[in-house]
Amino acid sequence: MADPRKLILDVDTGTDDAIALMLAALHPAIELIAATTVNGNNPVAHCTDNTLRVFDLLSVDVPVFEGAATPLVRDDFPIPRAVLHRDGSMHPRELPIPPPRSVKQTQRAVEFLVETYMAATDPITLVPVGPLTNIATAVRLEPRIVDRIPQTVIMGGAHESGNTTPSAEFNIWADPEAARIVLSAGLADLTLVPLDATHQALVSADDCVRLRATGTPAGMAAAAIIEGRIAAYDDLQPMDVSGAAPVHDALCIAYLVDPEVVRGRRVHVDVETRGELTIGRTVMDTHDRFGTPANAFVAFEADAPRFFSLLLETLAR
Repeated sequence: MADPRKLILDVDTGTDDAIALMLAALHPAIELIAATTVNGNNPVAHCTDNTLRVFDLLSVDVPVFEGAATPLVRDDFPIPRAVLHRDGSMHPRELPIPPPRSVKQTQRAVEFLVETYMAATDPITLVPVGPLTNIATAVRLEPRIVDRIPQTVIMGGAHESGNTTPSAEFNIWADPEAARIVLSAGLADLTLVPLDATHQALVSADDCVRLRATGTPAGMAAAAIIEGRIAAYDDLQPMDVSGAAPVHDALCIAYLVDPEVVRGRRVHVDVETRGELTIGRTVMDTHDRFGTPANAFVAFEADAPRFFSLLLETLAR
């Protein structure tokens, strides 16, 4: 059996981030060496607290490094958090699991990322599933880090339609300048998992029954968290199938374990940072209009049964 893939997750935990953390921490093909947190679904202090909650629930020892509290060049999101129509039902400030016993590391996330990658002797995959502020800041602080990251899998963006605006997905929209820096940095093996794929990998209420029936802390917590997501999606952003919801970030982890869980192709991706109606849109040149070399493999489709089977098997451990 091959050695586990070393991985760092950059998260804004968040309900779907929580499931991604569980999947990465528990799957035997992955060695989760750290989590870094960033302002996004919640203010960064809550993201850190929620991340610690997940690891303590699983009784796993994974260090957590707190990162950026604001976007790269903005004081707040394009629409300030205080007036953004986000009622917390999708991402409660505190996950419905016990408070953490462990504490965050004293080192900041960006410094940890730079020091870890510049000193690494083994490949470490980077999986950012929140706004890309920490990653862009690391690239600015130490540009050589780009050549030290062997693989990057980002949850973010959308080609067909957004979820925060008609054009934009939340992670990219929340810090478009950071996203543009990361996507144009020249990362050697870059995968983008956008809403186009995650909206096909839905988890249903019946699936949650199966997760709860595992009787494991991860399975039961995941069932409760995803049931909350289903209720929020049915209310705020109904999917084509009622009683089901995407678990965006976890699909990135599933892809690393089983690449056949998504289908896509290489295209050039850029980010709109100034458009009045399109800020944060990931512009994917799917028809090669500009002749610009592809910079990412983009997952446009996903296999929902395959995804849930992997999720169930892993969280049942």
